[in-house]
Amino acid sequence: MDLIEEIQNIVGKPESQTLEYKAVLPPSRNVAQIISSFANTEGGFLILGVTDDSKITGLSEDFHANSITHKALDLLTPQPKVNYQYVNYDDKKLYVIKVDKSDAVVSVEGKIYIRERDRTKLSDPVSVTFNVGGYGRITNINNDLEQSKKIATYSKIKFIEHYQSILKIVDDLRNILYPESPENPTKNQEGKILARILFSSVVDNFETYLSDLLYEIFLAKPQTLKSQQTVTIEEVLNCSDLQEFVKYWAKQKIGKLQKGSVKGFIEDTKQIRDLKILDNNEQYQVEKILQIRHLYAHRNGIVDEKFLQFFTNEYVIGSEHQMSIQEIFENLDYLVDVVNRIDLGASNKYKLSQGN
Repeated sequence: MDLIEEIQNIVGKPESQTLEYKAVLPPSRNVAQIISSFANTEGGFLILGVTDDSKITGLSEDFHANSITHKALDLLTPQPKVNYQYVNYDDKKLYVIKVDKSDAVVSVEGKIYIRERDRTKLSDPVSVTFNVGGYGRITNINNDLEQSKKIATYSKIKFIEHYQSILKIVDDLRNILYPESPENPTKNQEGKILARILFSSVVDNFETYLSDLLYEIFLAKPQTLKSQQTVTIEEVLNCSDLQEFVKYWAKQKIGKLQKGSVKGFIEDTKQIRDLKILDNNEQYQVEKILQIRHLYAHRNGIVDEKFLQFFTNEYVIGSEHQMSIQEIFENLDYLVDVVNRIDLGASNKYKLSQGN
């Protein structure tokens, strides 16, 4: 039985240990994870252009799924036996990847995935544990983050896992980050430096999430890439293929945000603007968080005139800006809430794939 005949008998069945649907084209790394999970279990089919509830929507032909598949296979060690092709079904274009069960364990960048019922998961997930008697809010935030993973794009899952790593660092280094209490900024010089680094990482991770999300949106809805913005020939030629250019363009979109202009980023980025998630007050609050990051990254926390434009009458030029761990967590919580709302809005509007 050839692949086309097999698909005729499979499409419409519910997702299972051997069947996964995706309505849109996922990033190559996530395709690799699904292929790995099938190869390490009983084999299976990944069918693109079908929703989780078996509704046939078809796959956009603006991007070639073959190139995504090739990049996915390059991430696998060893490469399992895989067949893939476009298939016409009910006048809709689907893309099918058939994965045979592998005799050898197949990993993705050193990580091994398996299939459990209709889910792809790590065979040996890292268990996050915190010190007994530590700051209780760390565990509470981690539990909230775990809950947020249940309904999330691939970009949001990556975002959450980075924050969980930050929580672990804070928990392990309490003696220098909050030797007195989480409510008080540390007086330890090394602790001050580390606190600035951790806060900067919190904000950098927010920007990375937005870039990753734009990439997912572009793959899912290629028509959203169309605009009047100028692209140089050099920019195009510097990318090896269309997928790499899309990833590059998503990162370029974050430029204004990295300079501290949240309003400018939203105005220039239709994909986010159309979600209508952040009002003016929320945009300003995110901008203030970015300004603190800039102060930490470029001035080692020493207040300057530019910083006072956002924090009028709150600080003195030349003074040292410090945050307690409690304040850092308050900002982390704020950004998590913003990401949760953006992710849900983007998932609904652009029908983005959800991570398992």
